[in-house]
Amino acid sequence: MDEQAAEGTAAGGAPSSTCVVTQRWVDTTAVVAVTGVVDMLTSPQLETAIDDALNQKPGAVVIDFTEVEFLASAGMGVLVAAHDKAGSEVKISVVADGPATSRPLKLVGIADIVALYSNLDEALAARDT
Repeated sequence: MDEQAAEGTAAGGAPSSTCVVTQRWVDTTAVVAVTGVVDMLTSPQLETAIDDALNQKPGAVVIDFTEVEFLASAGMGVLVAAHDKAGSEVKISVVADGPATSRPLKLVGIADIVALYSNLDEALAARDT
């Protein structure tokens, strides 16, 4: 097996931890979009992107998990830390819809401390309320 293929799969043929995090702005709101797997290996990327957004003094931060395939406890911990760092100054919200993202956030109780929306339009519309 060549090196590229080895990096793309884990034991048993399961996808390895790959994650792409991007940031864009909608007015004064930072939208941090995540694609792939958010686990202990990739959650530092998410944390760095959220910290970068918070350092720019946004009115709100929306973390978009629409394209996330798997959300581990490490990723959920990043959300709790972001909520704590933002304090009452910046509203943190999450876009998550489906069993891979919204279900674990609800089960663990993170949806009780961070606003959870099923799509980005809802999250952006709610930032002003």
